Amino acid sequence: MDSHKRIFSHLSSDLPAGLVVFLVALPLCLGIALSSGAPLFSGIIAGVVGGIVIGSLSGSHTAVSGPAAGLTVIVLNAISDLGAFDIFLTAVVLAGILQILLGWLKAGIIGYYFPTSVIKGMLAGIGVILIIKQIPYAFGVNEDANLEKYIPFVNDWSAVMDLGNLSKEFEFGAIIITLVSLAILLFWDRPIIKKQKFVKFIPGPLVVVIIGVAINKFFKFFVPKLYIDASGKVVLPEIESFGHLVGQLTFPQFSAITNPDVWLVAFTIAIIASLETLLSLEAGDKLDPYKRVSPPNRELFSQGIGNVINGLIGGIPVTAVIVRTSANITSGARTKTSAVFHGILLFASVLLIPGLLNLIPLASLAAILLLIGYKLAKFSLFKSQARLGMDQFLPFVTTILGIVIFDLLIGIGIGMGVAIVYILMRNFQNSHFYEERPEKDPNTIHIVLSEEVSFLNKGALIQALDDIAPGKHVIIDGSNSKVIDYDVLEVIANYKISAKEKEIEVDTIKIKSVT
Repeated sequence: MDSHKRIFSHLSSDLPAGLVVFLVALPLCLGIALSSGAPLFSGIIAGVVGGIVIGSLSGSHTAVSGPAAGLTVIVLNAISDLGAFDIFLTAVVLAGILQILLGWLKAGIIGYYFPTSVIKGMLAGIGVILIIKQIPYAFGVNEDANLEKYIPFVNDWSAVMDLGNLSKEFEFGAIIITLVSLAILLFWDRPIIKKQKFVKFIPGPLVVVIIGVAINKFFKFFVPKLYIDASGKVVLPEIESFGHLVGQLTFPQFSAITNPDVWLVAFTIAIIASLETLLSLEAGDKLDPYKRVSPPNRELFSQGIGNVINGLIGGIPVTAVIVRTSANITSGARTKTSAVFHGILLFASVLLIPGLLNLIPLASLAAILLLIGYKLAKFSLFKSQARLGMDQFLPFVTTILGIVIFDLLIGIGIGMGVAIVYILMRNFQNSHFYEERPEKDPNTIHIVLSEEVSFLNKGALIQALDDIAPGKHVIIDGSNSKVIDYDVLEVIANYKISAKEKEIEVDTIKIKSVT
């Protein structure tokens, strides 16, 4: 009872915050579904489930879940590779079950094992893909103009070359709306505008959508040649009854559960969605003025339940999303009531104003996603990573290239591989401290082993011992070491034998002999 009182004790803060999050989330739900190659209605379903279901189950006071830009590449490729949206939904259900399992296994710490350079590279790679995918919509190239050849799979570079042919098919009206929308979004991000109180309740994406609709209406009555017809606008079903609503839902094809590709997609969604959720959760907790800590394992469980439901009724997969979460926090949310309320508003909008939503030009949504893509992959990020050194920059860049050239999972794998190489190199270099004090004894070399010496350090130690000149006195000191691998002990034991040929005297301190 006390928990219910706490949830409803801050309605004066939570309801306005939920309204702001709704206004931010509505165009993003539509835009991300568009970029994912999924039905636009599936984006709204995902937003409703993310708000109401996950918002209710989550242990976070501030996190808001919904369709995420980080999953667009996976969803786009998966729908095409699997051949049908209902087969893809089967993978979403399985991904949700895997997330529930991860939560039960208390795997909320997995996010700590991904290097920051790879995570930043993943987000930047997604940003690059978002930009590429939205260019056709920004130019007004719709499905009737053979859109699929312009927004191919990530690794189909012929489509990038085809972008040069857009000039033969683009719509000037869409270009104008895209440019005006980008200008508004950039203006809304200016510090002088952000300081204004009205910005708190009127997010830039909402303004872009309203202005886009207004411009297109102007074109209809005054410049018909520039008018964007139904093929270039949002298409959502107009719900007339509960039965009609059920009829608009798409259900998974469970007969595809034996398809190994479905399981591969499910595994990919589960890992990437969980990782993005945990990162957003951590970022949200840092923004929370009350510094509350969200339980990561409960969040994975909640996300899993949400994605199972999404897969069962036709929604695209969701994660906790930092854009919505930050809007929620900055709007003054105190409890998770705001997240639930935003989901209720999304559901109400589909029921009550589908006609208004269907006036939104796709070019407006494309502009929103273009700017999101740029923010994920902005030039300053490349500069900051380069300043940190090659051990940070190279995994970052290779992750991006892998994502753009191949796909998200391969890109992350390549980035992780490069990062691990640098870790191994550091281990190679930090196996021991080499000390030579000619002022005390010119013939004595003191080698102090690190606190933990594993097989990874074996090569460095062998090299150091081989470089010691004949006739020296070598002391190998393990006083500071808590763990010394058998491999290293064996190297030392072998060196004691081989050193006799060089007339090198070897003594050890606190190092077990190999039997």
